[in-house]
Amino acid sequence: MVAHSIAGPAIHVRGLEKSYGTLEVLRGVDFDVARGEIFALLGSNGAGKTTTVRVLATLLKADAGTVGVYGYDVATQSAQVRESISLTGQFAAVDEILSGRENLVLVARLRHLKDPGAIADGLLRRFTLTDAGTRKVSTYSGGMRRRLDIAMSLIGNPPVIFLDEPTAGLDPEARIEVWHAVKELADHGTTVLLTTQYLDEAEQLADRIAILHQGRILVSGTLAELRQLFPPATVEYVEKQPTLEEIFLAIIGGDMSDATSTIDRRQG
Repeated sequence: MVAHSIAGPAIHVRGLEKSYGTLEVLRGVDFDVARGEIFALLGSNGAGKTTTVRVLATLLKADAGTVGVYGYDVATQSAQVRESISLTGQFAAVDEILSGRENLVLVARLRHLKDPGAIADGLLRRFTLTDAGTRKVSTYSGGMRRRLDIAMSLIGNPPVIFLDEPTAGLDPEARIEVWHAVKELADHGTTVLLTTQYLDEAEQLADRIAILHQGRILVSGTLAELRQLFPPATVEYVEKQPTLEEIFLAIIGGDMSDATSTIDRRQG
């Protein structure tokens, strides 16, 4: 889609401010996202994550600050920014009446790309949806719909993709499916800005993390750098118990007999 090459960060934000009436949502946000990295914007509901993404995606006009995406200024070069990005919102934007393959072909045709069928088949393979490609999306699980939604957003090979709360409302198994899809994006060189309120999601996926609170970035860095903000850990010897998520995934993954026999032995 974009033959433009850039030097410097894929996303550059300085002094970003945005208010709705008297409500200050963003109050001087600063961060950079390097090309090809997964950058997590972590914060609770109302922290300003979605507003930040909407400004970056040219859907909202900032009140103040400088915002650049892939070398283009969001305020003055919005058309070029839109050609360089893709946005996947909190709810999968797929047509349930169509099959997965038909959704992909439709988007490829709307973008006037050559051989939309081949593009669709390639993305179905990439996101492990080939077997479900001819089924109506109404029969897909939440994780499959979200993976299809991400695949649709990649049509045209945008160098930057925004994922706004990509696993909101998904069960643990579906969340892991989406995590694999996001990692696949970075493996192919796509720059990913991910917003999330899930700590484990940021820990699993992000090369770097920024914590957004009450409209300001409190701290940013790699997970190792953030850990250095705390005193050194004390060494304690404890019995490690499996998390509920590990138990859940082990049971639904086919290890139910082992898990139930262990429970029986303990109860006996």
